[in-house]
Amino acid sequence: MKPFLHSALVLLTIACASTVVRAEPDEDLLGKAQGYPVGNASTWYGNPYRVGSWSALDKVRGVNTRVVVRAPAPNALPKAANPATIFYRYKNNSYTINDYLGHQRATALLVLKNDEIVVEQYRYGRTEDARFLSFSMAKSVTSLLVGQALAKGAIASADDRADKYVPALAGSPYGATTVRQLLRMSSGLTFSERYDGQDDIARLSRASAGAAGAGKPVDVLRSITDRHAAAGEKFVYSSAETDVLGRVLTGATGKNMAELTTEWLWKPMGAEHDAFWRVGVDGQEVANGGFNASLRDWGRLGLLLAHDGKAGAEQVVPREYLLDATDPARQPAAFRPRTATPYFGYGYQFWLMPLKARTFAMQGIHGQTVYVQPSTGIVMVLTSVWESASGKQNVQPYEERDALWRGVLQSLGGDLIPY
Repeated sequence: MKPFLHSALVLLTIACASTVVRAEPDEDLLGKAQGYPVGNASTWYGNPYRVGSWSALDKVRGVNTRVVVRAPAPNALPKAANPATIFYRYKNNSYTINDYLGHQRATALLVLKNDEIVVEQYRYGRTEDARFLSFSMAKSVTSLLVGQALAKGAIASADDRADKYVPALAGSPYGATTVRQLLRMSSGLTFSERYDGQDDIARLSRASAGAAGAGKPVDVLRSITDRHAAAGEKFVYSSAETDVLGRVLTGATGKNMAELTTEWLWKPMGAEHDAFWRVGVDGQEVANGGFNASLRDWGRLGLLLAHDGKAGAEQVVPREYLLDATDPARQPAAFRPRTATPYFGYGYQFWLMPLKARTFAMQGIHGQTVYVQPSTGIVMVLTSVWESASGKQNVQPYEERDALWRGVLQSLGGDLIPY
């Protein structure tokens, strides 16, 4: 074959390969043929409604939401002029970002370094104005509001009991639990969270949604009386404890959580898009899992954390509170990495990674994550529609996500020295 003809064929092959449209994982199951539909109050959680509903929960019929107002002028989030290529290793193979997106059901991915966008990708027809459901990443947002309420004196002390601010919990074990114990999920109360539809989190969720016969959310909280440990001794994951924190916030301030998020976080952070909270039948925001925001604004929140609570010159979240929330060295021994759990530590509603450099995460079931390493200015945001909830999911998606984050750190000059 003549050299010029061989070269032309190579170029043609590359051009054809670049135009191949790769199928996104399980796109048929997730509703591609129907345009990724938005469900209603009884269908939004399942397929084929997940992609559409989890990025537009305010459009789901029968779900109540409350708006968090964006900043008048958003903080800039420029694209890096020469973004580094990111590789990660998983099971002895080297992969790229596109490989990860081909393996896992990610709806959006954002990587930031030094306040610039290194990677921004949307999948399954999602766009930059989609507001992605947090699931339990909302717990970390709730914690940031608690930190501000403490700094402003609305909550007098982290060692105050919850029932000081939530009279409806007076005389109950949760009412007698302190704000600090709730922040660390260390009430010692047994709250089941198996994601099988028959556990305590299902009861609380049904009550919040106003399901027939479910009772009031506070009644569910008051019904939790069995104890597995003394308060403050150890971390045991419990969404009920964040629900109580949300009620402490609204009781202490006299404002709803959407107002607090607007005034204390979203506007000063320089958010680009309105966000929103899901609101329960009792008018209380779903503090343990109901926050929704655009990908870039999740990224801006990650950068706020990377800057130890500062946005520009303004200290939005108190620095000392944020260190108390995210620094393993500031946690009691039982809450540090590889002790609180076999891998993560747990701070004030943040997951603490077992790395020497302070590195932490906001996490939600089904693959929602914001990773932050402040010392290197690296943030990664990932929204997903994993099939099973935490505790029911096989380990493969978690392992590969962790491998991707470690690859991001390694590719961008992050610190991977073990804790």
